[in-house]
Amino acid sequence: MDFLNETLVWLMKKRLPRIQAFMDRPMDTQETMFWQLIQTAKNTEWGKKYDFRSISSIRDFQQRVPISSYEDLFPFIERIMKGEQNILWPSNIQHFAKSSGTTNARSKFIPVSKECLDDCHFMGGKDMMTLLVENKPDTEVFSGKGLSIGGSLSSNQLNSRSVMGDVSAVVMKNLPIWAQIIRTPSLDVALMDVWEEKIQKMAEVTSQENVTSILGVPTWTLVLIDKILEITGKDNILEVWPNFEFFIHGAVAFHPYRDMFRNKVFPSESVNYLEIYNASEGFFGVQDDISRKDEMMLMLDYGIFYEFIPMEEIEKEYPKAVSLDEVEIGKNYAIIISTNAGLWRYKIGDTIRFTTKYPYRFKISGRTKQFINAFGEEIIVENSDIAITKACEATGAIINDYTAGPVYMDGGKSGCHEWIIEFDQEPDNQVVFNQVLDQTLRSINSDYDAKRYKDMVLTPPKINVVQKDTFYSWMRSKGKLGGQHKVPRLCNSREYLDSVLAVVNQNNTANVN
Repeated sequence: MDFLNETLVWLMKKRLPRIQAFMDRPMDTQETMFWQLIQTAKNTEWGKKYDFRSISSIRDFQQRVPISSYEDLFPFIERIMKGEQNILWPSNIQHFAKSSGTTNARSKFIPVSKECLDDCHFMGGKDMMTLLVENKPDTEVFSGKGLSIGGSLSSNQLNSRSVMGDVSAVVMKNLPIWAQIIRTPSLDVALMDVWEEKIQKMAEVTSQENVTSILGVPTWTLVLIDKILEITGKDNILEVWPNFEFFIHGAVAFHPYRDMFRNKVFPSESVNYLEIYNASEGFFGVQDDISRKDEMMLMLDYGIFYEFIPMEEIEKEYPKAVSLDEVEIGKNYAIIISTNAGLWRYKIGDTIRFTTKYPYRFKISGRTKQFINAFGEEIIVENSDIAITKACEATGAIINDYTAGPVYMDGGKSGCHEWIIEFDQEPDNQVVFNQVLDQTLRSINSDYDAKRYKDMVLTPPKINVVQKDTFYSWMRSKGKLGGQHKVPRLCNSREYLDSVLAVVNQNNTANVN
């Protein structure tokens, strides 16, 4: 073990008592975060509007301050983007995280304060490494370089004194020197804004490095690895990076990709996988135990106060939110956050399901706007990911990406769900794949099963298998390559289905001509 690795492992281990403290006393930690936020923001415009000075309890805060969507907060955020300060948060805001949103929606711009960078995003990165070390005490991951796949930055046209871009780019640009030393590629490459050129350059540079870990979205990681293998002529990436130890992933559910990464990308039992939950709005969770697949621990001392809306409340005009101590194991909740960047009771759009308390572990179950319920079937992303995974396991298939939506009833005919699936390795039997997909959905979702009864409401799913790189072409057509952009899994309308199918038809026409 070299000196740098030994030093960093020692430093990371020293952080464990702080993590253990909020694991043991979660509500004490959350109440501390709450009062810090209220006291810090009491003299902001928002704090004066809701009289933060007179708030005497969490319940008082919940009754006084409304739950907000991005659209609700946008007038305030826009003023900050134009240069006004002390609106939502007292410190000077110079960075805005440009969130991917859905593939055709306008982008959202999330304020990133210095406190959010230091006490949330950077803290999350350090704790990620701490828990990595805790899971593998003999690691030598710091003897090599950590490869980060991120987005790019641009100037804010509304105010030249601030910048905007993918949150990964904002974080990378502001990392301390010690963190820059152990990462690759250099910032001039990592922050390139033309995706195809960046991937080419990243592949050229990182194929010459001793890469021991990757932090990235699985789909874009595969694009980079394919390019490296193309350049080097190697059969798998461990021939390029023999000392590789950890793939740290987030943004999309990993279990549909797990077999591909274990058997094809990193064909070695020595490679480990660690999931994180970070977003434009903050860093929320880290997998504290790599043996507990798809489960992460909620990080409670990052300057974020959490609330949770039960799904039966989500469509109400005034939904009731509960605090951490009120959540129930196994129940789906939409996440509400108040943060040290001035997002107050903000709906981030994700849903989670708690699996344990002390510590509070959870699984991401979907998005509040990504579901299919055109017939009362209430399919969520967690359902579709499980079904895809089971179908792949049954038929030896490996997926690259997928999306699904409804086919509406017409002329007395039943409806169905239509899927577009891009495989890296196609099923050995497509009929069996389709059947397992359908049967799995029926077994895990009673509402779907009821609608499938005798094909009265829903007939079996319609599966479109498309050629490789279809979703890449579609994302490129939307200007959504790289960073944290991802293909929407589900939609309650046909907007994504029809848009992707239009790209498929274009490609087919081009191939014929």
